[in-house]
Amino acid sequence: MALVVNDENFEEVIKTDLPVLLDIGATWCGPCKQIAPIIEEIATEYEGKAVVAKVDVDEASGIAARYRVRNVPTVLFIKNGEVKDKHVGSGPKSVFVEKLNAIM
Repeated sequence: MALVVNDENFEEVIKTDLPVLLDIGATWCGPCKQIAPIIEEIATEYEGKAVVAKVDVDEASGIAARYRVRNVPTVLFIKNGEVKDKHVGSGPKSVFVEKLNAIM
């Protein structure tokens, strides 16, 4: 299951040595709902190998502002606290897996 992060626990999440897939979305967002099952599948498949986390922009606006997220969903791929890649909008699982594997 994807880890739910907010402005308070975010720093702890990105301090990991593991790569991080950060799904930034909103409950009212159609494309966010489309990729939600994909993100959950990836979280299960990469357990122990990567951190898969979700952020709701309405509840953690500080994270969205920090990364200048203007559209949701935005999926960030973070390694050592630094954004290495990103994907805006929905997409097939293969896109997210490819980008995550590239930073492992």
